[in-house]
Amino acid sequence: METFFVLKVSVIFLWSNSDYMKEQILEKATEMFLTLGFKSVTMDDIAAELGISKKTIYQHYATKPELVKSVTLHLFDTISCGIDQICAVGKNPIEELFTIKNFVLEHLKNEAASPFYQLNKYYPKIYLTLKKKQFGKMSECVLENLKRGIEDGLFRKEINPEIVGRFYFAGMNSLKDEELFPRNQFNTIETQEHYLEYHLRGICTSKGIKIVENLINNN
Repeated sequence: METFFVLKVSVIFLWSNSDYMKEQILEKATEMFLTLGFKSVTMDDIAAELGISKKTIYQHYATKPELVKSVTLHLFDTISCGIDQICAVGKNPIEELFTIKNFVLEHLKNEAASPFYQLNKYYPKIYLTLKKKQFGKMSECVLENLKRGIEDGLFRKEINPEIVGRFYFAGMNSLKDEELFPRNQFNTIETQEHYLEYHLRGICTSKGIKIVENLINNN
């Protein structure tokens, strides 16, 4: 009986330790991919950073594309959860967009290495899956934001939320295009800030514009 108990405890420990290692690999890979790029970082690089063998990584992620896919889905879930929490606070729609923009930039490490440009170029199927999930989330979030803004008198009542929401999503994706916005010429944070201001000035009422300008001046 005692031997069975010891074996059971050992199995639980090994299972927990295995889960812990898989999580550590995922977290470190996420950090490195966002900082250096999905193509630039190798499995050897991740193993070296964690102080483990590459074989250990392959025990949890059979290939690099599998790890890349896990990282993108993990990142999507993390950001989606954060956006939901921001939306639940009840800020006015304009403040909400500024807060979401800052939150996303923080979690994407300001995209200094253009990771999603690399993702699209070298892992197009994974990028397409991520883009579809992003579109679904943004459609839900932005549509609700636009409708509340109209109700609150902050956005012009004549705008079409369905069309404007798609404009916003398309524009956000274009900012990730390295050919349109090369990182050696355009700062990511500054570009994102200009784009959000561009979006809001196009849909805001005079009441909304005052809030936008106040937020920009305070930032």
